[in-house]
Amino acid sequence: MRVAFGVLGPTVAESDGRALALKGPRHRAVLARLVVARRRVVPVTHLVGDLWTDPPPGAVGAVQTFVAALRRVLEPDRPSRAPARLLITDGPGYALRPEPDAVDAWRFETAVGAAARLPATQALPRLEEALALWRGPAYAEFEDEDWARGERSRLAELRLQAVEQRAWTQLDLGLAAEAVPDLDVHLAAHPWREDAWRLLALALYRQDRQGDALGVLRRARAVLADQLGVDPGPRLRRLEADILAQDPGLDPPAGPTATAARLWTRTAAAYDRTVAAGARARLETTVSLIRNLAVTGGGGLAAARQHRMEAIAAAEEFGDPDLTARVIGAYDVPAIWTRSDDPELARRIVDAAERALTASPGDAHEASRCRLLATIALETRGSRAPRGPQAAREAEEIARRLDDPALLAFALNGAFMQSFTRAGLAPRRDEIGAELVELAARHDLVTYEVLGHLIRLQARGALADFAAADRHAAAVDRLAERHELPLAGVFTQWYRALRLAASGQPAGAETAYRDAAARLDGAGMPGLERGLLPLALLCLRVQRGRTWSDTDPGPVEIDPGADWGPYRPWAAPFALLASGRRAEARAVLRALPEPPRDLMYEACCCLEAVVALEVGDRDVLERARTRLLPAAGELAGAGSGLITLGPVEDHLADITSALRAPTSPVPPR
Repeated sequence: MRVAFGVLGPTVAESDGRALALKGPRHRAVLARLVVARRRVVPVTHLVGDLWTDPPPGAVGAVQTFVAALRRVLEPDRPSRAPARLLITDGPGYALRPEPDAVDAWRFETAVGAAARLPATQALPRLEEALALWRGPAYAEFEDEDWARGERSRLAELRLQAVEQRAWTQLDLGLAAEAVPDLDVHLAAHPWREDAWRLLALALYRQDRQGDALGVLRRARAVLADQLGVDPGPRLRRLEADILAQDPGLDPPAGPTATAARLWTRTAAAYDRTVAAGARARLETTVSLIRNLAVTGGGGLAAARQHRMEAIAAAEEFGDPDLTARVIGAYDVPAIWTRSDDPELARRIVDAAERALTASPGDAHEASRCRLLATIALETRGSRAPRGPQAAREAEEIARRLDDPALLAFALNGAFMQSFTRAGLAPRRDEIGAELVELAARHDLVTYEVLGHLIRLQARGALADFAAADRHAAAVDRLAERHELPLAGVFTQWYRALRLAASGQPAGAETAYRDAAARLDGAGMPGLERGLLPLALLCLRVQRGRTWSDTDPGPVEIDPGADWGPYRPWAAPFALLASGRRAEARAVLRALPEPPRDLMYEACCCLEAVVALEVGDRDVLERARTRLLPAAGELAGAGSGLITLGPVEDHLADITSALRAPTSPVPPR
């Protein structure tokens, strides 16, 4: 169960859109206090002092009761004796360890910081999304508490800055009229903000309302004098002089950005006037926008996921399977990562696609059927069910028969997602990537050309052909810069961290991994982000112990409190070994499921083998050898384009040596 927390307003917790019952005000206070601590430990004595001015006898026990009640709400399925993973006990106190994007205040800060580094066209939706997170004053019910005061003030100031940053961005895009209403509201509540007065006056001037702009500046002078007893600052005075002189420097920015923004505004207004609100054409236009939104960056990708199912549901309400098929199939956004960002959404999309296939008449358009099948192949990524590979094969057959380049590119993406039925299939994926690059370059399918290069980057990395992988990474960066595809750079940055790891530079690799992980924050790809940095560092330490040191490095130490995401089962035995609990590590190792059929398959198998060598588990070693043999010529994990555990053949050699010496397993090299 994934729990999200809201503090931009009253303190709340929810799971899957359902509010969790947090009981009384002191329970909420404990939760809010731990959120303020930002994953750091808060000693029990501090919590007591924060909750009571004059602590009663038994206050420590009361805090422990509050924490126990919160744990039951936040982790209802946790076995009674299992350690908590979210609200943990650490030394003298407690810490709340939510995921980085699970607290609305943290998401807000990340989005505002990211917007400052983006071009205006991408920054504006990011700021809109960030400001929409606010439901009221931060930590609303704790305004009188000393422990909340500093954080409340900091977040409130950041919100004011974000409102003004949004207005500046609107002005940069030639959207002066859109900026005025929000600035009016902003200044009514915060009349001492001189930058806001400047923005409002400039926005009015750029609408040819010189008199109104000068009136705003006179009002600013009066408000500042009456409320603060000060004169306007030099920038306000300079703006007034420039307006009186009609300085050309105040004119809207010329160039394609402003022109495109104005064109967008006019076209959208014309569409809204012309096309009826209930028209089916609106749905198909909407899904085209959603598709384009998905490749613009983190905020766009997250918004596209949110709205995609809404569009499908709206199409199904018409009762027209052809319309539903078009709406589902129009979202042909290239996908490179083999773990879903939202498994529940993926399941619902597959169900809708299957319903559309069943309801379509026998003479249904083959292209629509192909798109539905390709969608099923993409959205069942990582699954062991036979439906995904079957849908991928059928979609590819139809696309080749129809000789439709865009359709074939979509189908090949589905084939890629279903090319993980066992280890050692990097050559097959390299073939898919090569065909995609050639096909997309010939038919100007830019996003699929990027996808093809990324697939080849992964495949050539798995085959230890880093010269070729480097060329594909450079091609991705060129295309991404030319066509404003910021998410592509996330993968090439992680690849370059992998290159350092593969070349035996652990210190540089660790720094590069941490930098790459920072770029993932807010990228809108939780299926990629969750657990990736801890996994990369674990692989780095395992590889370092096996190949880069002449001495026995001992157990690999890891942080069990980190957000391991889907990789926690493979990290758990290492944590147990590090604490000397070998028998428990062996039991956990034996209970591991088969790794998901995705880009981390070989890496997870090798991690199992490393632990099995340490505890001398022949059964697990036999299992790992069987799984890894088809990948004997590859670098373990490098097919992900993100991490590596060194050559698979080295792991197989260690396994073989251990199995030949049953009484004393050979330690990892």
